[in-house]
Amino acid sequence: MANKLKITKRSNVKGEDGYKVFSVRIKEEIVDSLDEIAAETNRSRNELINMMLEFGVNNCEIEEK
Repeated sequence: MANKLKITKRSNVKGEDGYKVFSVRIKEEIVDSLDEIAAETNRSRNELINMMLEFGVNNCEIEEK
């Protein structure tokens, strides 16, 4: 099994720059799960998605055919 992404709880700090805005479609079940994690960790859904995407990109392995 792959390593797990550890998400710590944090205080309400906002105002980070350097992001690009774009639209993406996500299944309702995933949004519900993100909202649960957001409530438990006091992080925004956007922040969680960024953390998860960064983890995925950094732990991605491309296989040659």
